[in-house]
Amino acid sequence: MSPKPISKNTLFYGDNLAVLREHITDESVDLIYLDPPFNSNRSYNVLFKDETGTESEAQITAFDDTWHWTAAAEEAYYELVTESPDHISKMIAAMRDFIGTNQMMAYLVMMAIRLVELHRVLKPTGSLYLHCDPTSSHYLKVVLDTIFGPQNYRNEIIWKRSNPKSHISVNFPTSTDTIFRYTKSEQYIYKQPYGEHNPEYVDKAYRYSDEKGRYRLLPLLNPNDDRPNLTYEFLGVTRVWRWTKERMQKAYEDGIVVQLKPGAVPQYKKYLHESKGRTVTNLWDDIGQAAGNEALGYPTQKPLALLERIIEASSNPGNIVLDPFCGCGTTVAAAEKLGRQWIGIDITHLSIALQRYRLNEMFPEVAFEVIGEPQSANAARYLAEQDRFQFEWWALSLVQARPGKATAGSKKGKKGADKGIDGVITFIDGPKGKPMRALVQVKSGHVSSRDIRDLVGTVEREKAALGVLITLESPSKPMTQEAVSAGFYHSPNWNKNYPKIQILTIEDLLDGAEIQMPPAWGTFKQAQKVDKPQASQQKLDL
Repeated sequence: MSPKPISKNTLFYGDNLAVLREHITDESVDLIYLDPPFNSNRSYNVLFKDETGTESEAQITAFDDTWHWTAAAEEAYYELVTESPDHISKMIAAMRDFIGTNQMMAYLVMMAIRLVELHRVLKPTGSLYLHCDPTSSHYLKVVLDTIFGPQNYRNEIIWKRSNPKSHISVNFPTSTDTIFRYTKSEQYIYKQPYGEHNPEYVDKAYRYSDEKGRYRLLPLLNPNDDRPNLTYEFLGVTRVWRWTKERMQKAYEDGIVVQLKPGAVPQYKKYLHESKGRTVTNLWDDIGQAAGNEALGYPTQKPLALLERIIEASSNPGNIVLDPFCGCGTTVAAAEKLGRQWIGIDITHLSIALQRYRLNEMFPEVAFEVIGEPQSANAARYLAEQDRFQFEWWALSLVQARPGKATAGSKKGKKGADKGIDGVITFIDGPKGKPMRALVQVKSGHVSSRDIRDLVGTVEREKAALGVLITLESPSKPMTQEAVSAGFYHSPNWNKNYPKIQILTIEDLLDGAEIQMPPAWGTFKQAQKVDKPQASQQKLDL
């Protein structure tokens, strides 16, 4: 059964392989950017940092199995060699013979089966940009050449993301990433980007000026000396000229052509305001890592400027941009800003939540759909049965809580010591702007008055202002009485009392219920609001 068209910009929660196959139709996407997990980046999905700026314990290890040869890797390999076109089957089999069934091969199998689907959904005029690092870039290029065809390789872009650190090392410091650019065919969208001129270059090159502005002098000679129709005498000089005599005369009369002294070869004026700027090559050293107000505390976050350059170079307004590993949503944000339509896919609820907050902060009027998240208590219960960690992260996202130590994932997927804290919401209260905390616990199973007493103890021990219990089950009357007996938190800034212990069911939250508390601040770092070009919302023909 073919996927049905999607009517609006969409975020998908789930495995991108399944989403691509179930929801995205053939040749429906104009531009794909993907930034899959790097083998060298152990904290690929660390979404948050703590108050000191160090990595928090809320490390999402959704991609841990990517780097191990498991039954899933073997199944993907079998599908590639038995169901793919012959050239892809031979390539992946040869790689396994050469590399073996190790971590690198597991990663390449995971990437290859997804790149086959990405090639399928890309329009004939479309482009794909794959962001990677040196640990696997050489293998990935072989995979890309096989799937897209070596004739459709366009660039290896080198992005200088940071300045080298001064730490003593046995190797040269690494400060660059690789971005491979491929197209679906020989006919593709491309608009040459330009950057700002270096001020020193401007001062040196554009050293003349007149009433029209600064200009430089450029030669008028034709590099092809076998052009009789362009060979003539002008201002006492006979040469093979770049322009016809009529055009030369008109430019001279307009003051564009000048002769610095009698007998000198005439030159023409190129004004600074006529220049498009510095031609951007495949070395991108003018865009640094996301920093300042743009940085959201996501370690692998890419700067908006990087994605804006890619999107503007390889798509048109209204085109569809897809990011199958969308992380904290920079591709989606850049596409929305530039008037493109977009599709984002990620396998963690935390990522989808972060993108929802980011989009709503940057574009208050934005309209989009989220597919794959529970829409009912029964769906939430199913998620809890399948994966209680994903359920917990999703539940925390309903109240915009930053995951606490309870979400710490070891490589075995086990929880660390949570001290009764699943999530934290920070708010500012008091005359000195003191940061206060609301602590959140999430329960997917049976709950009782004991859970309320434990939460009260945790709030007191941590000197927090509020405690919130999120539960799938409805609270019993004794639980409600226990919560009420905890009293109130009085907000000096708002001169208002808030229940110190609150119970919210998943059904309540899905119906729009909210925590009673002062306005939150600093839970998810706020993205800056941006203005975007006006673009009509078109139907995504997926």
